[in-house]
Amino acid sequence: MPEDPNTPRRPDWPRAVHRLFREHEVREVAYVPDAGHAQLIALCRADRRMTAVPLTTEEEGVALLAGAWLGGARGALLMQSSGAGNCINMLGMTQECRFPLLALVTMRGDWGEFNPWQIPMGQATARALDAAGVVVQPVDDAQRVPETVAAAARLAFGAYRAVAVLIGQRVVGAKDWNK
Repeated sequence: MPEDPNTPRRPDWPRAVHRLFREHEVREVAYVPDAGHAQLIALCRADRRMTAVPLTTEEEGVALLAGAWLGGARGALLMQSSGAGNCINMLGMTQECRFPLLALVTMRGDWGEFNPWQIPMGQATARALDAAGVVVQPVDDAQRVPETVAAAARLAFGAYRAVAVLIGQRVVGAKDWNK
């Protein structure tokens, strides 16, 4: 029987990623509310060692995390692929100022998508981020999310680079507004 594209396959990668954030001393977590990141956001909000900051738009997170870094704190930006396009201009700051940016991007516009408005940016996210100088690390297997985030964190914080982990719809599940 074929797999239902609306059934998310999320073993426990959000808990593993939260643990990795703690191991990598991530203290600031900027996010735009997103169903794909809901569990991770809840874990970060409940963690007294982290400050989870809701954003009105994703590019605010780039500036917020630049300020956190200047103040001595590490951070992570959680967003959906449609929001990655909002950040393109701000990402120039990460290149010019050479500060680390760890971004976790839940993808839309690919596997099982129903919303035609999500497809253009979903299909362009990796290329757009790459063109802006961001190291892109896609992951389509929930079991590989933690190791991919760990590698991205080492690269971002060790080499002072912008790194985005693109978490595919096969991991977070395709949305269905009819249910």
